[in-house]
Amino acid sequence: MSIADEFKAFISGGNVIDLAVGVVIGAAFGKIVAAFVDKVIMPVVGLLTGGVDLAGMKIVLQAADEAAKKAEVAIGYGDVLAATLNFVIVGFVLFLVVKAYNRVKAPAPAPAAPAGPSQEELLAEIRDLLKKQS
Repeated sequence: MSIADEFKAFISGGNVIDLAVGVVIGAAFGKIVAAFVDKVIMPVVGLLTGGVDLAGMKIVLQAADEAAKKAEVAIGYGDVLAATLNFVIVGFVLFLVVKAYNRVKAPAPAPAAPAGPSQEELLAEIRDLLKKQS
């Protein structure tokens, strides 16, 4: 099989198409969650923390000096906290979606195993084998 044939089989497989659709939907979903966090959750967090903008929180290492034309040097930990909150919300929502999907898509019942010999039949077979040996 040539590389072109293998690639064609790979691309035409259902898993690749499903993955592509999942990536596109995930990107769109990420934008929705980011907007939800920025416009709904963060204002509530700001209200609870006394009007503090979480995304604007930072530790200033060196203040800006306009005379020397030096920019401010700061560690913007607020952006990291906002991104972490965004990640936790996305993860939780995806967990709920997967959980609901797994509940709807119940596994098919496993086929019943063929019934083997009963205990009495096995014991009778062992007895017969022992009689033959003696």
